[in-house]
Amino acid sequence: DELVFDRTMSLRYAEQFTVEYAGESYKRITISSDRVYLLVAEGAAVPEGIPSGVTVLQQPLDQIYLVAAAAMDYFDKLNAIDCITLSGKKQSDWYIQRAKDAMDSGALVYAGKYSEPDYELILSQGCDLAVENTIYHSPAVLEQLERLGIPVLVETSSYETQPLGRMEWIKLYAALLNKEDEAEALFNAKMDSVADVLEQQPTGKTVAFFYSTSSGAVNVRKSTDYVAKCVAIAGGNYVSFDESAEDNA
Repeated sequence: DELVFDRTMSLRYAEQFTVEYAGESYKRITISSDRVYLLVAEGAAVPEGIPSGVTVLQQPLDQIYLVAAAAMDYFDKLNAIDCITLSGKKQSDWYIQRAKDAMDSGALVYAGKYSEPDYELILSQGCDLAVENTIYHSPAVLEQLERLGIPVLVETSSYETQPLGRMEWIKLYAALLNKEDEAEALFNAKMDSVADVLEQQPTGKTVAFFYSTSSGAVNVRKSTDYVAKCVAIAGGNYVSFDESAEDNA
């Protein structure tokens, strides 16, 4: 009750998270309406009477276990890969050069994949945050991490209805690292770079998107999918094989 959140981060497209500010030391982060975090600045006191269900994150967050691989790009652009010390991917799986280099130097170590984390290693490293994908299909992992006292941030950018909303998630990670100004500048620069594309008329060209899996199956995307919307933004007409609005794409 002692905190007054009187400012809110400005977002143009993202709908899956919000960031609210109380003074200079506290931020309330809400993800997908049901996961709430109180981010406390380094040296600031953790308030009493925090509601149950609110996860406290204490800055600095510089011992992160990153399982949500797509988020590495945001940390890279924010020059903050050094905050990630534990990886859910092996060195050979990374395409981001600075992540590869960090693993090569030993600054970033493999701590097991999403379904089989190395809990002993994670604890010994003093992990202060695990950034996971939507691992509700592996609830035991989430529960065990939290049981061990490791806060878990569930990344849900893939649930954004607009591709540009997914891109705006850089602002969420910036909030964790006190790099909001850098993220705003990066996001605005990206928006400037696609301004002409967003304003152009549809090209009339049709585009089919599919891929073959290692088991030989062929996957296509629904008309409501992220890829289909990217095609539309670029001026194409996506060839859809299913016009239903089901969430499962």
